Amino acid sequence: MSSKSYRMWNGNVRDAALSILMAIEKNQAYSNLLLHQTIEKYDIEPKDRGLLTEITYGTLQHKMTLDYYLQPFIKGKLDDWVRQLLRLSLYQIHYLDRIPNHAAVNEAVEIAKKRSHKGTAGLVNGILRGILRQGVRATEEIADPLERLSIEASHPLWLIERWVKQFGFEQAQTMAFENNIPPAHTVRVNTTRISVEEAIDMLLDEGIVAHQSEVIPECLHIEKGQVAKTKAYQYGAVSIQDESSMIPTYALQIEPGQRVLDMCAAPGGKSMHIAEKLNSQGSLVSVDLHPHKVKLIADQATRLGFNNIETRTWDSRELTNEYDEQSFDRILVDAPCSGLGVIRRKPDIKYTKKQEDFASLHNIQIRLLDEAYKLIKPNGLIVYSTCTIDEVENNGTVQAFLANHEDMMLEKLDNVLPEAYHHLTSNGMIHIFPQDFNSDGFFVAAFRKKEFPSTE
Repeated sequence: MSSKSYRMWNGNVRDAALSILMAIEKNQAYSNLLLHQTIEKYDIEPKDRGLLTEITYGTLQHKMTLDYYLQPFIKGKLDDWVRQLLRLSLYQIHYLDRIPNHAAVNEAVEIAKKRSHKGTAGLVNGILRGILRQGVRATEEIADPLERLSIEASHPLWLIERWVKQFGFEQAQTMAFENNIPPAHTVRVNTTRISVEEAIDMLLDEGIVAHQSEVIPECLHIEKGQVAKTKAYQYGAVSIQDESSMIPTYALQIEPGQRVLDMCAAPGGKSMHIAEKLNSQGSLVSVDLHPHKVKLIADQATRLGFNNIETRTWDSRELTNEYDEQSFDRILVDAPCSGLGVIRRKPDIKYTKKQEDFASLHNIQIRLLDEAYKLIKPNGLIVYSTCTIDEVENNGTVQAFLANHEDMMLEKLDNVLPEAYHHLTSNGMIHIFPQDFNSDGFFVAAFRKKEFPSTE
């Protein structure tokens, strides 16, 4: 059943999706990056790109459920690519009404022929037609409720157990199923160039339907159309950004004329939002560890028309080697994290993360905050944010940082969000789950440095 000599099926959406799924499984490559590369490599037509995205992400999102359904029909060992092909095909059969079952089966058989031989094609055909005849088995057969939720929502059992312990069964259940729903498409209006109303009209002129958010004033929800190739985007009137990730800039309480540091800035969305709030008064230093990512920040600044941003390639855990202590008014530490809040955008995360990852991430987060502590001015604000919902990385990191620095106090963020969303703030910190307003899971906390010297 080898597919070593296989030549790709140019233009075929399902074959392209299979290649992406295989690369993710074998090389732990990122789904969002592979998708763009594969569209070009396979020469996928614009009209088919939506389907490619849907079946690739859908198969990833429901992988464990699909394996549970497939298991009774598989006898013996399968090559990895054959198992991926069966998952991909069953996803279309079970979850997508608009694709006829016979079309999904026939496509799978043709791909199997091209990648291997008639024997493999016959095996694929037999398994899929067996499922069509008999149907898939019920998940009610799984007695343990956590194990059943794990299979039904396709999240590893250790992750379900962790969330139930941290948030309770109902919250964990809602979040796990929400993670399998495509996220909202949102953009941020550059209010230094255009008003929100003007941006909506400008997008509408190009066939993009958008409406203003109830949470972040300069956030637009895109109902229809692709923004990235519009004149509005190229002109710098809007930037693509998830709504949750706009909140840290509000927590910073930016005032024109301040000196601001963004310690983990790539790809630049939050940096540009900060620059918009500075409104060309003051300065921003945007730092990232990787040169190619720093270039993305610089490109964004050029597109949006900001010339008061200094971009640096540096390890932010060692920034005091480059900048004087107590030299910034505001510092954003959007720290490396497990990414468990963005599973809808990157479904592969839930399969690649391990329990042991949390301790090392926590240590990195603390080191970044310790460096920020040295760089912030007295009475200055440090905002700590993550795109995870995990308690160890969020509350755990906050409490550890406060315990190490007696002259830092938690700045309450109770009024950062509109009144209707005040329930998302507890103990002065903002906790957002994916189900709260159809955005990424996110966490934001802020620390103010007391004006008296540290006693440490």
